[in-house]
Amino acid sequence: MGNTSKPLTNLEQLIMDVLWRKGPATSESVREALAKRHAMKQSTTRTILVRLEEKGYVTHRVEGRAFVYTAAEPASNLAVKAVRHIIDRLCGGSVERLMVGMVDNEVVSPDELAKLVQKIKRRKMKGE
Repeated sequence: MGNTSKPLTNLEQLIMDVLWRKGPATSESVREALAKRHAMKQSTTRTILVRLEEKGYVTHRVEGRAFVYTAAEPASNLAVKAVRHIIDRLCGGSVERLMVGMVDNEVVSPDELAKLVQKIKRRKMKGE
């Protein structure tokens, strides 16, 4: 797999959203899925899929004469990597600093935080 640390452009993000939602797809089916939201030429769709593969976000297999593209990782894995990057760069590696900032800025509600604490406690109990 390639290096998915290179950020996605807006158009690449739209295409990844299609692959995450639909699953494996040809460039034509990706183009059709985006036609109403963002019309583009078939060659443009193929070029972006090739770029996404070079960046490590997608893989492909050949079926007949068509390339079928698949997301290399679920969106949640990429989200975790992005948050880890933010924690390392902006929070000095401290998850606590990030969480406190999210609570202070009302990104995470006290109820959501309480649920998270309960999940952590349950996970800890399973591990013991």
